[in-house]
Amino acid sequence: MSGRGHVQTVNYAGVDYFRIVAALMVIAIHTAPFSGVGKDFDFLLTYCIGRVAVPFFFMTTGYFVLGSWRTSGQNAGGKVVRFIKKTLFLYAVSIVLYLPVNFYSGGLPESAGEFIRMLIFDGTFYHLWYFPAVVIGCFVVMMLLKKLPAGTALGITILLYLIGAGGDSYFGITARIPVPEHMYDVIFAVSSYTRNGIFYAPLFLLMGRLLRERKAGMEKTGNTAGTAGKDNRRGRKNSIVRDISTGWDIAGLCITLSLMLIEGYLTFSLDLQRHNSMYLFLPLVMYFLFRLLLSVPGHAPGWTRDVSMIVYVIHPGVLIVLRGIAGAAGLDWLFVENALVQFISVSAVSFIAAVLIDMGFARIRMRKEARGNA
Repeated sequence: MSGRGHVQTVNYAGVDYFRIVAALMVIAIHTAPFSGVGKDFDFLLTYCIGRVAVPFFFMTTGYFVLGSWRTSGQNAGGKVVRFIKKTLFLYAVSIVLYLPVNFYSGGLPESAGEFIRMLIFDGTFYHLWYFPAVVIGCFVVMMLLKKLPAGTALGITILLYLIGAGGDSYFGITARIPVPEHMYDVIFAVSSYTRNGIFYAPLFLLMGRLLRERKAGMEKTGNTAGTAGKDNRRGRKNSIVRDISTGWDIAGLCITLSLMLIEGYLTFSLDLQRHNSMYLFLPLVMYFLFRLLLSVPGHAPGWTRDVSMIVYVIHPGVLIVLRGIAGAAGLDWLFVENALVQFISVSAVSFIAAVLIDMGFARIRMRKEARGNA
């Protein structure tokens, strides 16, 4: 994640601020903060609405990274390669960071095959699957766009997502059908879940890229030359169009989110879910949500990018440490058994630690730049 030391452009303020919200959603998924209120309430809020978090991160990558990439491959060696290198480096650091936890908990792979599965699909710790997923997803999208028109590529990623959903929220149905059952047996022999870089990530990465292309096309149309009077009239017309479009996006988000909540509750209550990351209405929710975030005016500080990613990486470690401290202090009843307090404390400590880490890296970079300019 880039964007350090400066204020983000106006049109991206909504996206950058939502990074913080998405990071909180991920923490909520791992702490179930409203389980004390009610199982159904916690599920709908955390495991339905909260499931927009990871697709949002995928779409930001598709928008900002893949959005500048061209099927000709002219830019493939630039931003995309730098992003992949940075992601793999962060993944490697995270693997080392959680290695003691894996060793202590007995979570180390017992065979070479299990190690490869964890490294490529599952992640070596329960939240680290995101890093190989986004890298593999980028390769899948780039390969599709090199060989096929965008519409065909979109259709293939939708098909992959539907297969993934069949092994996720709808596994209770597909497992009863002989042919899909055998297909998923093969899939789960390689990957523990279908929410990975093949079935889950490509659709959202491609959606982000396509939204970037659409925005670029609209900006190009809006920048055509004309007289001052025509420009003023065009500006007023564009403003009206944007207002109408935003209204449709709000309506679309409300409708699709409501349908996803119904879908999530039904698949949950009917015990169809093997996991709960992939809903049929989730891509539609993400389409309207991301468009709305792109329309939010204002300024967002550049640190939102790095801090949100640091929080994503460190929050399980913070959770483990806080549980250990609570147990030693006899405060399990407050910081462990009370899920809401646990969520608040993990979130607060994670963000404070992330800000301090980000500031530390910023100072190191400033010192290196100062020595380089000396």
